[in-house]
Amino acid sequence: MVKNVKILMLVALAAISCKEADSSKKENKSEGIEEVKEIQKISLADKNATTETQILYKNLFDLQEKGYMFGHQDDLAYGVNWKYEEGRSDIKDVVSDYPAVYGWDIGRIENKEEKNLDGVPFAKMREYIQQAHSRGGVSTISWHINNPMTGGDSWDNAEGTVASILPGGEYHDKYKGWLDNAADFLLSLKDDEGKLIPILYRPYHEFTGNWFWWCKNTTSKEQFVELWKFTVNYYMEKGVHNLIYVYNVSNANVTSKADFLEYYPGDDMADYVSFDIYQMGDGEKQEQFIKDTKNLVAVMTEIAQERNKLSAIAETGYEQVPDKNWWTQTLDKAIGDEKISFVLVWRNHGWNDWLKPARMHYYAPYKDNVSVEDFKEFYNQENTLFQSDVTKFNLYSTAKP
Repeated sequence: MVKNVKILMLVALAAISCKEADSSKKENKSEGIEEVKEIQKISLADKNATTETQILYKNLFDLQEKGYMFGHQDDLAYGVNWKYEEGRSDIKDVVSDYPAVYGWDIGRIENKEEKNLDGVPFAKMREYIQQAHSRGGVSTISWHINNPMTGGDSWDNAEGTVASILPGGEYHDKYKGWLDNAADFLLSLKDDEGKLIPILYRPYHEFTGNWFWWCKNTTSKEQFVELWKFTVNYYMEKGVHNLIYVYNVSNANVTSKADFLEYYPGDDMADYVSFDIYQMGDGEKQEQFIKDTKNLVAVMTEIAQERNKLSAIAETGYEQVPDKNWWTQTLDKAIGDEKISFVLVWRNHGWNDWLKPARMHYYAPYKDNVSVEDFKEFYNQENTLFQSDVTKFNLYSTAKP
């Protein structure tokens, strides 16, 4: 069944619901009260989360039962061979629909720079997040934050960095100032009514690897957990109550529940569990990607169900997507029948001179990519959710179609 048919069915169901509402206002009033009670039971890390954030979180659980949302990093900002064209998206160019999830990164906000580490002006990022929200989409934010101890970037993984920014550390006050700058940006994300836009916030991502200064090769479990808890509590002290916190491992060094949860900060400090994984080649590497993804999805899903959390593949992809059937025969096959909230593929930078060797660098299809037809098939599957699907689902409201 194609998306258009799905949408028509949703519209028909909505019309039936409206008729039922007219004939049974008393019953609907009772249901509305029960809906509010259900929202109040939601256990977010931030106990003072905005009503809109609580509603979104609850609805994401319901939506996960229908399928997984498709996401794309920097989708509205640029794509292959274009930048900052109003309303454009490589995904939209291919399937006439936007992704359901929009990924962003606030690296360089720590220095109050005009643009993030990928060259996206923060003013434009704010506009794009507002646009995505107005269409009913979801935004997720990561932070490739510079090293506060050395002055290097995120990849300057010097020993002792995390210890230096914890309470009592030499660079603690400096780091709090950086968090202040991030808080100011997060508090500037408001809708047309002036309400804060809920954000899936993914701090200290891929910490099970060995490439960032917060990774486990230079950080103890106790230090990481203290840093996580300090960050969450500090944001709340600053009045930032629109965040849904995403705990995120890399596939590196993670094969079991014990690996996945080794640095876990606790059920009261995380709202999502997630992992990042990329396919690095064809043949055996493709087979390994499917095997590893299947295993981690199963592990993650079990954890999420046991702890009443949402789950996601927060980053994935195959650079240049050279496999014409990658979307249906590799990615969707690897996810299988497990219930996850979303999967997000990385950005469509286009030609990239700083890569060695210099090459085209993109992870979602654009109109000339070999996987376009397969992506259309992927889009039309019942279990894949895009902008039109989440718009109809009404993620930011207690009212359901």
